[in-house]
Amino acid sequence: MADFTSDLWSLYITGLTLAAILACAVLLWVLRTRTRPVPGSTVQTTGHQWDETLVELDHPLPRWWLGLFVITLLFGLGYLLLFPGLGNWPGLLHWSSAGQHREEIARAEQQYGPLFRAFAATPIEQLATDPRARQIGESLFLNHCAQCHGSDGRGARGFPNLADADWLYGGEPAQIEATIADGRHGVMPALGAALGGDEGVRDLVEHVLSLSGSKHDAGRAVRGHEKFGLCAACHGPEGKGNTALGAPNLTDATWLHGGSREAITETLTKGRDNRMPAHRELLGTDKVHLLAAWVYGLSHR
Repeated sequence: MADFTSDLWSLYITGLTLAAILACAVLLWVLRTRTRPVPGSTVQTTGHQWDETLVELDHPLPRWWLGLFVITLLFGLGYLLLFPGLGNWPGLLHWSSAGQHREEIARAEQQYGPLFRAFAATPIEQLATDPRARQIGESLFLNHCAQCHGSDGRGARGFPNLADADWLYGGEPAQIEATIADGRHGVMPALGAALGGDEGVRDLVEHVLSLSGSKHDAGRAVRGHEKFGLCAACHGPEGKGNTALGAPNLTDATWLHGGSREAITETLTKGRDNRMPAHRELLGTDKVHLLAAWVYGLSHR
């Protein structure tokens, strides 16, 4: 309800909810008292008759059946009194899912905090070989990182492989820890117009392919070399990348978004925008330290 700018919505929802409960109560009362006596008959029927003697009975509903629905309505009213459900009404217990989550986090921190703090002063290189630390780090990775990088850390298209020696922002312990804690935001601008259109893009694609020794058109690669100046500011004059900017090394066979002509063309014409979310606030520095140790260990086995 905090997204609404007026209390009118709160009143509307409250009224609609209570009206629905009242309507259910009225319906139950009608069903309980509804009878349609047929003149000359002691058996209550609906008045419908087929094949001369076949009639549809119309007895009141059983008390136990109605009682269950009454209990349901009373439970609903009690729930709405104790918990949020009537617009802005917080409930007498002032419960919220966010509050419950904070309480669970606090209990977990109280229980497991000392365990994480015990590893905080140990260097990442040492933790990467500690079986206990690696077990905890792997659990953290599976819960917070595997959705993008895969359960084995080998990534997918658009998500870096953490198990090889190729690093966008550097693979030293401090660099990995900074990446996890503060996140990264890498942007590759669209260069189609700056390259002079489709022909310019094709030339540069062939030059990029030549940098990694891939099969390429030599003539176009020469022309593309002249246009590579637009890329050298980030990737370096030799295309070896820049970890300070997160610019990939174009001379190896590792491709984040694919190394085919089509994939490179798409990268040049449309650009790329990759974001690694920060985890410092979510996990805290001690857990980030353990997680960084596990990631570091993936490429140093």
